Amino acid sequence: MNAAAATWHEGERALQSRAGIGQRMAEIGPRVVRDHMPDQHRSFFAQLPFLIAGSLDAEGRPWASVLVAPPGFAHSPDPMHLRIDTLPLQGDPLGGALAPGAPIGLLGIEPHTRRRNRMNGVVEALDARGFSVAVRQSFGNCPKYIQAREPLFVGGAQDAHVGPRSDRLDMKAQRMVRAADTFFIATAHPSAGDAGSPAHGIDVSHRGGRPGFVQLSGEGTLTVPDFVGNTFFNTLGNIAINPVAGMLFIDFETGDLLQLFVKAQIVWDGPEVAVFAGAERLLRMQVVAAQHAPAALPLRFGPAALSPHLEATGRWPAAA
Repeated sequence: MNAAAATWHEGERALQSRAGIGQRMAEIGPRVVRDHMPDQHRSFFAQLPFLIAGSLDAEGRPWASVLVAPPGFAHSPDPMHLRIDTLPLQGDPLGGALAPGAPIGLLGIEPHTRRRNRMNGVVEALDARGFSVAVRQSFGNCPKYIQAREPLFVGGAQDAHVGPRSDRLDMKAQRMVRAADTFFIATAHPSAGDAGSPAHGIDVSHRGGRPGFVQLSGEGTLTVPDFVGNTFFNTLGNIAINPVAGMLFIDFETGDLLQLFVKAQIVWDGPEVAVFAGAERLLRMQVVAAQHAPAALPLRFGPAALSPHLEATGRWPAAA
């Protein structure tokens, strides 16, 4: 297997070629996607009060989750491992997914400094305090579209749990989606659950825009503009060959969490895309399952300073 194929899977390579950057990404990919955590990433993860995680449930469906504890709960004993000393909420799909050999995607993000780094790996060990991850891919991300807001710990979430699942969004969930300026999305290669290429794992990423950038039609069709990014095409490359995703919305004022499992498709061009100024393409997602965890996050965030990169994007009325 050549270096580019080990770094990018067929979906990512197809989208990079479609964007006219296939050769360039084949050359730089092995330099920017590492098989270990550099010291800068190791210290960065250790200073965070939360991580975003992507996992697969028993049916192979991706979900996005959040792990929270005082800084230091995530620490790297060596460049090939990350130890996480906390466990997910009761009822969170991540809880059922944690088992030795299971793939996991992790996003470390520090909103107030607009820093983010990704690590994809495999669960190596699990115990009553947390779990350890063996690193398979480690790479940085640009700060585009991150809204700057600083977290503070609060009490009251010790007994929090995820509520029952529904096949539609209730009114509270609809308000969360329409008000969002940020969400997190987990996607996976079809063979993510099998041992194989490091590129064939699960990935979790950040998406940001002006409040209202997630358009909601009816009770469960979401349309999201996809802006110019780092051209890795991790998320879209997965969706191109495995059209499902997990989404996580956080209410940064109340600590409410909303997790969705959706069917996903890419809208490449045409009049629908033209409506969204600054969009290169759209993501269209249909809710299959939704679950809500009220006030579950023991963090609250200060007022957001929107990313300056949003000046190049539009403002759109809410969908019907």
